[in-house]
Amino acid sequence: MFLASTSFWLDQVVNGLTIGSMYALIALGYTMVYGVLKMINFAHGEVFMLGSYAGFGVLVAFGGESIAGPMVVLAIAAAFVGAALASASVSVVLERVAYRPLRNAPRLAPLITAIGASIFLQFLVLDVTGAKASFYPRIFPSGSIEVGAFRITYLQLFLVGCSVAMMLFLYIVVQRTAVGRSIRAVAENRTAASLMGIDVDRAIVTTFVLGAAMAGVAGVLWGLFFLQVRGSMGFLPGIKAFTAAVLGGIGSIPGAMVGGYFLGLAETVGREALSAIPGLNFPNEWRDVIAFSLLVLVLLFRPTGIFGELVSRRA
Repeated sequence: MFLASTSFWLDQVVNGLTIGSMYALIALGYTMVYGVLKMINFAHGEVFMLGSYAGFGVLVAFGGESIAGPMVVLAIAAAFVGAALASASVSVVLERVAYRPLRNAPRLAPLITAIGASIFLQFLVLDVTGAKASFYPRIFPSGSIEVGAFRITYLQLFLVGCSVAMMLFLYIVVQRTAVGRSIRAVAENRTAASLMGIDVDRAIVTTFVLGAAMAGVAGVLWGLFFLQVRGSMGFLPGIKAFTAAVLGGIGSIPGAMVGGYFLGLAETVGREALSAIPGLNFPNEWRDVIAFSLLVLVLLFRPTGIFGELVSRRA
């Protein structure tokens, strides 16, 4: 473990923060919906996947691999907007058609519905695309910033920076705006919020829209980093983002952010640290084992998560 160079471990930290930033963005959708409706939206991974496809479509419309120069900035910005709109639209339809009729039903009913919606969306896209992958154009400038043993590529810096900016934007919206106050009031007590004149349905739809927009942006970032999208891509990142939300304390926006980064670091740095122990060699697939082992451990020993005490007091 200690024989590896400092640059190697710093690279693993950067990789962990890069992956974790995308987990955190997706996790925000889980935590916001749960905070308002006390429901796990297991179709959120497919909302993320559809956002990634929408971003891919926008980049192709701009010219794909031929995009260069200042057009790269415009194309990526347009992809963010297109992905956010597509994901938000799908999420609004899901809320109106699949979840709202079951709002007062036992909790198991919307949970099963969410799983069904997830399977439906996944196989719909797989059928439309012929279960083939689509490949994002390599348009982001190559290169890196190096300071001593520390190295981060421009793409990784962009991913982490965009994720932090989006999460801060969401936090400000929820904490500092009238829309955010409405959402927090509905999360606190839906009946009391309605009696005070708050449009509960609008607040819930806004919650879905904000969470889905974050997932859509994450989908574009995922495509730019991994360079391919397919209909089944939403399942594993979605489950891992749910794990991140639970780690941080589901219902807490800062918790989702911290949980995402913690999970990303555990997958990369943790696996390499375990593999460096003499006699042990964990392949790359063990990243998933580590992620879900963390979920089991958190559920066993601290089910409220890192930031869960504040959430449990409000519940």
